[in-house]
Amino acid sequence: MGEKGVGVGGGGGGGGGRVVVVVRKFDQDKDSRRVEEVERRCEVGPSGELSLFTDLLGDPICRVRHSPSFLMLVAEMVGEGKEKEIVGMIRGCIKTVTCGRKLSRNGRNSNDPTKPLPVYTKLAYILGLRVSPSHRRMGIGLKLVCKMEEWFRENGAEYSYIATENDNQASVSLFTNKCGYSKFRTPSILVNPVFAHRVRLPKRLHIFKLSPSDAESFYRRRFSTTEFFPRDIDSVLNNKLSLGTFVAVYSDSYPTESWPGSDSFLADPPESWAVLSVWNCKDVFTLEVRGASRVKRGFAKTTRLVDKALPWLQLPSVPEVFRPFGLHFMYGLGGEGPRAVKLVKALCGHAHNLAKERGCGVVATEVSSREPLRLGIPHWKRLSCAEDLWCIKRLGEDYSDGSVGDWTKSPPGLSIFVDPREF
Repeated sequence: MGEKGVGVGGGGGGGGGRVVVVVRKFDQDKDSRRVEEVERRCEVGPSGELSLFTDLLGDPICRVRHSPSFLMLVAEMVGEGKEKEIVGMIRGCIKTVTCGRKLSRNGRNSNDPTKPLPVYTKLAYILGLRVSPSHRRMGIGLKLVCKMEEWFRENGAEYSYIATENDNQASVSLFTNKCGYSKFRTPSILVNPVFAHRVRLPKRLHIFKLSPSDAESFYRRRFSTTEFFPRDIDSVLNNKLSLGTFVAVYSDSYPTESWPGSDSFLADPPESWAVLSVWNCKDVFTLEVRGASRVKRGFAKTTRLVDKALPWLQLPSVPEVFRPFGLHFMYGLGGEGPRAVKLVKALCGHAHNLAKERGCGVVATEVSSREPLRLGIPHWKRLSCAEDLWCIKRLGEDYSDGSVGDWTKSPPGLSIFVDPREF
């Protein structure tokens, strides 16, 4: 894609010529170091307060590179007699997801004509928008968004959405007031620490690990009409970062100890069951909490020492979050039956133990604020975000299916499918 120049003022105190901001495609070989410098400048938290820092492990496009189509742009200051300086960046990706459902009119769903079919749309996602603190309020963020949206339209995306903190007024204002986005969904990010002890699981429980192909069949049959379900779910499940899909049942209602296959299981399911998958974010990025006092650090260390010395007490302990730590992300949560919430809790315990084995500091997930199964997801409120904010924008007048109409105006459902590639 071509470069886009934006004039931002004349010569400053140094007496130089006109300075222009050029928006161009990110060059991994030339730009990585300078992009990391901007990331560090953008993550300086308020004095005396806790701040969360992200280390992308030397790969600025790590959070989009597993998507079907992606792009990263940088904003570069260019002026006569001045060294070029990167002052902003933005990432974006495109995929096909479920935006609604419809009944079959031509027999495509011949096994059960009353079962709804998914309606797909091409959806773009903006993330990782950064502008250096010294260059804000100059329209650079807006130019980056507009240039990214040009690429979205050129590649056939029908909608674009972003996720931001509900209280991030600068971000919310940019997208809703200047870029034409509207508030759309408010999912919850639920985070639980990984303790020094293993979580005990119910004894009357079977947990089956599905093969990627069997997991794909399971998800397509039961979750393909869930909002934001990725059409390329097979790519997600076969990715090296996906650590497995797990189904939990109670042994009293499902006595077999071997997995019969998704088709057989769903043809005659037990009274209650639950499913989730685990994604390894630890190999993509690490997090670190900074700004904690010695007292807080000392208290956290004490809880870990006690938990490690007395694991049978199952005492909650504060993880080592004051130095870089990794996380596992739980996605594709679902289930049915009167005991599904308890089975989800058991699967979260299983995911916790897997994260402990792999040296993670926390496990996290993101679910709809209306998700009934969220009651079974263990989490610490202090670490979690009760209301994240997703904003959406229609990029064109044409739609993938007339029965859905304008997706931006649709009411929320009970569940959403959060793609782990973009967490």
